[in-house]
Amino acid sequence: MTDLEARLDRLESLEEIRQLVAKYALSLDMRDLDAHVNLFAPDIRVSRDKVGRAHLKRWLDDTLRLQFTGTAHHTGNHIIEFDDADHAHGVVYSKNEHETPCENGETEWVIMQMLYWDNYERIDGRWVFRRRLPCYWYATDLNRPPVGEHKMRWPDREHYDGAFHELFPSWAEFWASPPDSDEPEVAPPVPLDQFLATMRRGAPDPRIRVR
Repeated sequence: MTDLEARLDRLESLEEIRQLVAKYALSLDMRDLDAHVNLFAPDIRVSRDKVGRAHLKRWLDDTLRLQFTGTAHHTGNHIIEFDDADHAHGVVYSKNEHETPCENGETEWVIMQMLYWDNYERIDGRWVFRRRLPCYWYATDLNRPPVGEHKMRWPDREHYDGAFHELFPSWAEFWASPPDSDEPEVAPPVPLDQFLATMRRGAPDPRIRVR
């Protein structure tokens, strides 16, 4: 592949990965589970002992049918970096809405802010999700701002903290180290495709806890 061909391939890959994220949201919200699971690698791991799109489809069906009357996923900021021509990783923001039945027979409208840490892979010429790690900041009834701790506030569940800030040490560093100078030191710009790795302070990709 010439340099020009490689650059064109990179641009086409960027656009296909962006479309992959948009297709994830639409297929999930419209409950087209066949379209949805085909966005993932054929050997996607679903649990410790279950692998494959069929198991992912069954898990999604159980989850969506029991927990939500309807959903809407609005994806936004998206950073994509390449490991090689056929592997990439990225972070994408998602603002979501859920119509959520409660045990008392009522329904709550739960809004959520989160981001996904994604790994993408090109298999047989198509980009798919190798995995998605959801990291939540808050989930709460539309009329109840999630001020304070334990911002994950689903109906009929104990409140808990999400992992929205855990991926990036800069969050804790910022609060722990107020500036001591009017002209603090500024690090040099990072190399291309190293933005996320630098923000992660060189830590490996986060792991998904398989149950």
